[in-house]
Amino acid sequence: MNTFGNIFKLSSFGESHGAAVGGVIDGCPAGVELDLDFIQNELDRRRPGQSRITTPREELDKVEILSGVFEGKTTGTPIGFIVRNKNQQSSDYNNIIEAFRPSHADYTYLKKYGRRDHRGGGRSSARETIARVVAGAVAKLFLKQIGVSIVGYTSQVGSIKVEQDYKDLDFSKIKDTAVRCPDIEKADKMIKLIKEVQYKGDTIGGVVTCIASGVPVGLGEPVFGKLHAALGSAMLGINAVKGFEYGHGFDVSRPGSELNDSFYDDNGIIRTRTNNSGGIQAGISNGEDIYFRVAFKPVSTILMEQDTVDIHGKDTVIKARGRHDPCVLPRAVPIVEAMAAMVIMDYYLLAKANNV
Repeated sequence: MNTFGNIFKLSSFGESHGAAVGGVIDGCPAGVELDLDFIQNELDRRRPGQSRITTPREELDKVEILSGVFEGKTTGTPIGFIVRNKNQQSSDYNNIIEAFRPSHADYTYLKKYGRRDHRGGGRSSARETIARVVAGAVAKLFLKQIGVSIVGYTSQVGSIKVEQDYKDLDFSKIKDTAVRCPDIEKADKMIKLIKEVQYKGDTIGGVVTCIASGVPVGLGEPVFGKLHAALGSAMLGINAVKGFEYGHGFDVSRPGSELNDSFYDDNGIIRTRTNNSGGIQAGISNGEDIYFRVAFKPVSTILMEQDTVDIHGKDTVIKARGRHDPCVLPRAVPIVEAMAAMVIMDYYLLAKANNV
Protein backbone atom coordinates (compact mmCIF):
# COMPACT_ATOMS: atom_id res chain seq x y z
CA MET A 1 0.00 0.00 0.00
CA ASN A 2 2.87 2.36 -0.76
CA THR A 3 1.52 3.06 -4.26
CA PHE A 4 -1.21 5.58 -5.04
CA GLY A 5 -3.29 5.93 -8.21
CA ASN A 6 -4.74 3.95 -11.11
CA ILE A 7 -3.00 5.27 -14.24
CA PHE A 8 -1.01 8.18 -12.84
CA LYS A 9 0.75 6.41 -9.98
CA LEU A 10 3.14 7.34 -7.21
CA SER A 11 5.18 4.82 -5.23
CA SER A 12 6.93 6.50 -2.32
CA PHE A 13 9.74 5.36 -0.05
CA GLY A 14 11.79 6.60 2.88
CA GLU A 15 11.63 7.52 6.55
CA SER A 16 12.04 10.67 8.59
CA HIS A 17 15.54 9.82 9.80
CA GLY A 18 16.69 7.67 6.90
CA ALA A 19 19.10 8.71 4.16
CA ALA A 20 16.39 10.09 1.88
CA VAL A 21 12.75 10.09 0.93
CA GLY A 22 11.58 9.80 -2.64
CA GLY A 23 9.38 8.10 -5.15
CA VAL A 24 8.69 6.78 -8.59
CA ILE A 25 5.96 8.37 -10.71
CA ASP A 26 4.52 6.10 -13.39
CA GLY A 27 1.86 6.79 -16.00
CA CYS A 28 2.75 10.40 -16.71
CA PRO A 29 2.26 11.05 -20.45
CA ALA A 30 5.28 11.99 -22.53
CA GLY A 31 5.86 15.60 -23.51
CA VAL A 32 4.90 17.34 -20.28
CA GLU A 33 7.28 20.25 -19.76
CA LEU A 34 8.81 19.66 -16.34
CA ASP A 35 9.44 23.01 -14.69
CA LEU A 36 11.96 22.11 -11.99
CA ASP A 37 11.75 25.57 -10.42
CA PHE A 38 8.00 25.11 -9.98
CA ILE A 39 8.46 21.65 -8.44
CA GLN A 40 11.08 23.01 -6.04
CA ASN A 41 8.83 25.93 -5.12
CA GLU A 42 6.07 23.48 -4.20
CA LEU A 43 8.53 21.63 -1.96
CA ASP A 44 9.64 24.92 -0.42
CA ARG A 45 6.04 25.58 0.59
CA ARG A 46 6.02 22.25 2.46
CA ARG A 47 9.52 22.22 3.92
CA PRO A 48 10.27 22.77 7.63
CA GLY A 49 11.89 25.89 9.01
CA GLN A 50 9.84 28.35 6.97
CA SER A 51 8.71 30.55 9.84
CA ARG A 52 8.47 30.81 13.60
CA ILE A 53 5.20 28.87 13.63
CA THR A 54 6.65 25.74 12.01
CA THR A 55 9.25 23.22 13.15
CA PRO A 56 12.77 24.71 13.15
CA ARG A 57 14.25 21.57 11.57
CA GLU A 58 16.51 22.92 8.81
CA GLU A 59 16.00 20.96 5.60
CA LEU A 60 16.46 22.48 2.15
CA ASP A 61 14.50 19.60 0.60
CA LYS A 62 16.23 19.83 -2.78
CA VAL A 63 14.69 17.39 -5.26
CA GLU A 64 16.90 15.33 -7.56
CA ILE A 65 15.23 13.93 -10.68
CA LEU A 66 16.81 10.59 -11.56
CA SER A 67 14.89 9.40 -14.62
CA GLY A 68 11.97 9.89 -16.97
CA VAL A 69 12.93 13.37 -18.19
CA PHE A 70 14.87 14.36 -21.33
CA GLU A 71 15.54 17.88 -22.54
CA GLY A 72 13.14 19.25 -19.95
CA LYS A 73 10.14 17.10 -20.90
CA THR A 74 8.75 13.84 -19.62
CA THR A 75 9.51 10.77 -21.74
CA GLY A 76 6.53 8.66 -20.72
CA THR A 77 8.77 6.36 -18.65
CA PRO A 78 8.94 6.22 -14.82
CA ILE A 79 10.08 9.45 -13.18
CA GLY A 80 12.38 8.62 -10.27
CA PHE A 81 13.34 11.24 -7.69
CA ILE A 82 14.86 11.60 -4.24
CA VAL A 83 15.15 14.28 -1.56
CA ARG A 84 18.03 13.67 0.82
CA ASN A 85 17.60 14.11 4.58
CA LYS A 86 20.27 16.44 5.96
CA ASN A 87 19.29 17.63 9.43
CA GLN A 88 18.13 14.72 11.55
CA GLN A 89 18.62 14.77 15.32
CA SER A 90 17.79 11.18 16.22
CA SER A 91 18.99 11.57 19.82
CA ASP A 92 15.94 13.77 20.47
CA TYR A 93 13.88 10.56 20.47
CA ASN A 94 15.98 8.44 22.84
CA ASN A 95 13.54 8.98 25.70
CA ILE A 96 10.67 7.33 23.81
CA ILE A 97 12.47 4.21 22.57
CA GLU A 98 10.22 2.05 24.77
CA ALA A 99 7.35 4.46 25.47
CA PHE A 100 4.21 4.98 23.39
CA ARG A 101 3.44 8.61 22.59
CA PRO A 102 -0.32 9.28 23.03
CA SER A 103 -2.27 9.39 19.73
CA HIS A 104 0.89 8.64 17.74
CA ALA A 105 1.77 5.69 15.49
CA ASP A 106 4.13 4.09 18.04
CA TYR A 107 1.76 1.45 19.44
CA THR A 108 -0.05 0.48 16.24
CA TYR A 109 3.16 0.21 14.18
CA LEU A 110 4.75 -2.00 16.84
CA LYS A 111 1.72 -4.29 17.03
CA LYS A 112 1.43 -4.51 13.24
CA TYR A 113 5.08 -5.05 12.34
CA GLY A 114 6.65 -6.29 15.56
CA ARG A 115 9.09 -3.39 15.51
CA ARG A 116 9.10 0.35 14.99
CA ASP A 117 11.46 3.16 14.10
CA HIS A 118 11.18 5.54 17.04
CA ARG A 119 13.26 8.26 15.32
CA GLY A 120 10.73 10.84 14.24
CA GLY A 121 8.10 8.17 13.68
CA GLY A 122 9.95 6.50 10.82
CA ARG A 123 7.61 5.77 7.93
CA SER A 124 4.65 7.32 9.78
CA SER A 125 6.35 10.72 9.73
CA ALA A 126 4.82 13.47 7.62
CA ARG A 127 8.23 13.74 5.98
CA GLU A 128 6.96 11.01 3.65
CA THR A 129 4.62 13.61 2.13
CA ILE A 130 7.59 15.10 0.29
CA ALA A 131 7.03 12.44 -2.39
CA ARG A 132 3.37 13.42 -2.67
CA VAL A 133 4.24 17.09 -3.17
CA VAL A 134 6.70 16.27 -5.97
CA ALA A 135 4.18 14.01 -7.74
CA GLY A 136 1.45 16.58 -7.16
CA ALA A 137 3.61 19.28 -8.73
CA VAL A 138 4.06 17.11 -11.83
CA ALA A 139 0.29 16.59 -11.92
CA LYS A 140 -0.29 20.34 -11.59
CA LEU A 141 1.99 20.97 -14.59
CA PHE A 142 -0.04 18.47 -16.62
CA LEU A 143 -3.38 19.88 -15.46
CA LYS A 144 -2.29 23.41 -16.33
CA GLN A 145 -2.17 22.29 -19.97
CA ILE A 146 -5.88 21.45 -19.87
CA GLY A 147 -6.94 24.54 -17.92
CA VAL A 148 -7.26 23.06 -14.42
CA SER A 149 -6.00 25.04 -11.43
CA ILE A 150 -5.90 24.00 -7.79
CA VAL A 151 -5.51 26.26 -4.77
CA GLY A 152 -5.72 25.58 -1.06
CA TYR A 153 -5.63 27.77 2.02
CA THR A 154 -5.91 27.57 5.80
CA SER A 155 -9.53 28.34 6.61
CA GLN A 156 -9.57 27.54 10.33
CA VAL A 157 -7.15 27.23 13.25
CA GLY A 158 -8.72 26.33 16.56
CA SER A 159 -11.91 28.38 16.85
CA ILE A 160 -10.69 31.08 14.46
CA LYS A 161 -12.50 30.54 11.15
CA VAL A 162 -12.67 32.31 7.79
CA GLU A 163 -16.37 33.07 7.34
CA GLN A 164 -16.24 34.41 3.76
CA ASP A 165 -17.12 32.29 0.76
CA TYR A 166 -14.00 31.28 -1.15
CA LYS A 167 -15.23 33.25 -4.18
CA ASP A 168 -14.98 36.46 -2.17
CA LEU A 169 -11.35 35.91 -1.14
CA ASP A 170 -8.21 37.22 -2.82
CA PHE A 171 -6.08 34.10 -3.27
CA SER A 172 -3.03 36.20 -4.11
CA LYS A 173 -2.82 37.03 -0.39
CA ILE A 174 -2.37 33.38 0.64
CA LYS A 175 1.39 33.64 0.26
CA ASP A 176 1.53 36.87 2.29
CA THR A 177 1.05 35.20 5.67
CA ALA A 178 2.96 32.44 7.45
CA VAL A 179 -0.28 30.57 8.11
CA ARG A 180 -1.37 30.65 4.42
CA CYS A 181 -4.74 32.30 4.98
CA PRO A 182 -6.04 34.91 2.49
CA ASP A 183 -8.09 36.70 5.15
CA ILE A 184 -5.31 38.83 6.63
CA GLU A 185 -7.26 39.81 9.75
CA LYS A 186 -8.07 36.18 10.56
CA ALA A 187 -4.53 35.14 9.61
CA ASP A 188 -3.06 37.46 12.24
CA LYS A 189 -5.35 35.95 14.87
CA MET A 190 -4.44 32.43 13.77
CA ILE A 191 -0.73 33.17 14.04
CA LYS A 192 -1.22 34.67 17.50
CA LEU A 193 -3.10 31.55 18.64
CA ILE A 194 -0.44 29.22 17.22
CA LYS A 195 2.29 31.13 19.06
CA GLU A 196 0.30 30.92 22.29
CA VAL A 197 -0.06 27.14 22.15
CA GLN A 198 3.56 26.84 20.98
CA TYR A 199 4.74 28.75 24.05
CA LYS A 200 2.88 26.28 26.27
CA GLY A 201 4.44 23.31 24.46
CA ASP A 202 1.04 22.37 23.07
CA THR A 203 -0.35 22.03 19.52
CA ILE A 204 -3.54 23.08 17.70
CA GLY A 205 -5.60 21.68 14.81
CA GLY A 206 -7.67 23.23 12.06
CA VAL A 207 -9.02 23.03 8.51
CA VAL A 208 -7.64 23.44 4.98
CA THR A 209 -10.04 24.43 2.19
CA CYS A 210 -9.17 23.48 -1.39
CA ILE A 211 -10.70 24.49 -4.73
CA ALA A 212 -10.16 22.87 -8.13
CA SER A 213 -11.33 25.05 -11.03
CA GLY A 214 -11.64 24.19 -14.70
CA VAL A 215 -12.18 20.47 -14.09
CA PRO A 216 -13.79 18.91 -17.19
CA VAL A 217 -17.26 17.39 -17.00
CA GLY A 218 -17.32 13.60 -16.73
CA LEU A 219 -14.49 12.67 -14.35
CA GLY A 220 -15.43 9.88 -11.97
CA GLU A 221 -15.98 6.12 -12.22
CA PRO A 222 -19.25 4.96 -10.65
CA VAL A 223 -20.10 3.07 -8.70
CA PHE A 224 -17.01 2.31 -6.66
CA GLY A 225 -14.73 4.92 -8.20
CA LYS A 226 -16.70 8.09 -7.57
CA LEU A 227 -14.61 11.23 -7.81
CA HIS A 228 -15.51 12.53 -4.37
CA ALA A 229 -14.73 9.12 -2.86
CA ALA A 230 -11.29 9.18 -4.49
CA LEU A 231 -10.65 12.70 -3.20
CA GLY A 232 -11.82 11.69 0.27
CA SER A 233 -9.57 8.64 0.28
CA ALA A 234 -6.60 10.74 -0.86
CA MET A 235 -7.16 13.37 1.83
CA LEU A 236 -7.77 10.88 4.63
CA GLY A 237 -4.48 9.23 3.68
CA ILE A 238 -2.57 12.38 4.66
CA ASN A 239 -0.95 12.34 8.10
CA ALA A 240 -3.11 13.88 10.86
CA VAL A 241 -6.27 14.17 8.72
CA LYS A 242 -9.46 13.34 10.61
CA GLY A 243 -12.23 14.58 8.35
CA PHE A 244 -13.23 15.36 4.75
CA GLU A 245 -16.31 17.06 3.33
CA TYR A 246 -17.10 18.50 -0.08
CA GLY A 247 -19.77 20.91 -1.21
CA HIS A 248 -22.10 21.58 1.69
CA GLY A 249 -20.71 18.53 3.45
CA PHE A 250 -22.37 17.93 6.80
CA ASP A 251 -24.40 21.10 6.52
CA VAL A 252 -27.16 19.33 4.59
CA SER A 253 -29.91 19.09 7.18
CA ARG A 254 -32.12 21.31 5.02
CA PRO A 255 -34.95 20.93 2.52
CA GLY A 256 -33.97 19.75 -0.93
CA SER A 257 -35.54 22.86 -2.38
CA GLU A 258 -32.77 24.87 -0.71
CA LEU A 259 -29.84 22.71 -1.73
CA ASN A 260 -30.71 21.45 -5.23
CA ASP A 261 -28.54 23.03 -7.94
CA SER A 262 -30.77 24.09 -10.83
CA PHE A 263 -29.40 23.98 -14.38
CA TYR A 264 -29.35 26.66 -17.05
CA ASP A 265 -27.89 27.11 -20.51
CA ASP A 266 -24.94 29.52 -20.58
CA ASN A 267 -24.32 30.15 -24.30
CA GLY A 268 -24.45 26.47 -25.14
CA ILE A 269 -22.78 25.24 -21.93
CA ILE A 270 -24.92 23.65 -19.23
CA ARG A 271 -24.15 25.23 -15.86
CA THR A 272 -25.69 25.24 -12.38
CA ARG A 273 -26.99 28.44 -10.79
CA THR A 274 -25.64 27.37 -7.41
CA ASN A 275 -22.90 24.90 -6.51
CA ASN A 276 -24.06 23.25 -3.33
CA SER A 277 -22.96 19.92 -4.80
CA GLY A 278 -19.34 21.03 -4.76
CA GLY A 279 -18.77 20.37 -8.46
CA ILE A 280 -19.59 16.66 -8.24
CA GLN A 281 -22.92 14.94 -8.83
CA ALA A 282 -23.46 11.17 -8.78
CA GLY A 283 -19.72 10.81 -8.27
CA ILE A 284 -18.94 12.60 -11.55
CA SER A 285 -17.57 16.12 -12.07
CA ASN A 286 -20.14 18.52 -13.53
CA GLY A 287 -17.79 21.28 -14.66
CA GLU A 288 -18.32 23.60 -11.70
CA ASP A 289 -15.63 24.32 -9.09
CA ILE A 290 -14.81 21.35 -6.91
CA TYR A 291 -14.39 22.59 -3.37
CA PHE A 292 -13.79 20.64 -0.20
CA ARG A 293 -12.48 20.93 3.35
CA VAL A 294 -9.95 18.77 5.17
CA ALA A 295 -9.75 18.66 8.98
CA PHE A 296 -6.35 18.18 10.62
CA LYS A 297 -5.95 17.13 14.23
CA PRO A 298 -3.40 18.78 16.53
CA VAL A 299 0.11 17.35 16.09
CA SER A 300 0.37 14.37 18.46
CA THR A 301 3.90 15.13 19.64
CA ILE A 302 3.65 17.85 22.29
CA LEU A 303 6.34 19.29 24.55
CA MET A 304 4.34 18.63 27.71
CA GLU A 305 4.27 15.76 30.18
CA GLN A 306 1.79 13.03 29.25
CA ASP A 307 0.76 9.81 30.95
CA THR A 308 1.34 6.66 28.91
CA VAL A 309 2.71 3.12 29.15
CA ASP A 310 5.88 1.53 27.84
CA ILE A 311 6.28 -1.59 25.68
CA HIS A 312 6.03 -3.71 28.84
CA GLY A 313 2.69 -2.16 29.82
CA LYS A 314 4.23 -0.24 32.72
CA ASP A 315 2.83 3.20 33.56
CA THR A 316 5.20 6.01 32.75
CA VAL A 317 5.32 9.73 31.95
CA ILE A 318 6.94 11.15 28.84
CA LYS A 319 7.80 14.62 27.63
CA ALA A 320 8.79 14.88 24.00
CA ARG A 321 11.96 16.63 22.98
CA GLY A 322 13.12 18.03 19.68
CA ARG A 323 11.66 20.16 16.91
CA HIS A 324 7.98 19.83 16.11
CA ASP A 325 5.22 21.82 14.43
CA PRO A 326 2.80 23.53 16.83
CA CYS A 327 0.28 23.50 13.97
CA VAL A 328 0.49 21.45 10.80
CA LEU A 329 -1.88 23.63 8.74
CA PRO A 330 0.61 25.99 7.01
CA ARG A 331 2.72 23.11 5.68
CA ALA A 332 -0.32 20.94 4.95
CA VAL A 333 -1.76 23.28 2.31
CA PRO A 334 0.61 22.18 -0.51
CA ILE A 335 0.09 18.53 0.47
CA VAL A 336 -3.69 18.84 0.13
CA GLU A 337 -3.25 20.55 -3.25
CA ALA A 338 -0.84 17.82 -4.37
CA MET A 339 -3.21 14.98 -3.51
CA ALA A 340 -6.09 16.75 -5.25
CA ALA A 341 -3.95 17.26 -8.37
CA MET A 342 -2.95 13.60 -8.47
CA VAL A 343 -6.54 12.42 -8.14
CA ILE A 344 -7.88 14.77 -10.83
CA MET A 345 -5.07 13.93 -13.26
CA ASP A 346 -5.52 10.21 -12.62
CA TYR A 347 -9.27 10.39 -13.24
CA TYR A 348 -8.75 12.53 -16.33
CA LEU A 349 -6.47 9.84 -17.75
CA LEU A 350 -9.00 7.16 -16.77
CA ALA A 351 -11.73 9.03 -18.65
CA LYS A 352 -9.49 9.30 -21.71
CA ALA A 353 -8.63 5.60 -21.51
CA ASN A 354 -12.36 4.83 -21.44
CA ASN A 355 -12.95 7.21 -24.39
CA VAL A 356 -15.27 9.35 -22.28
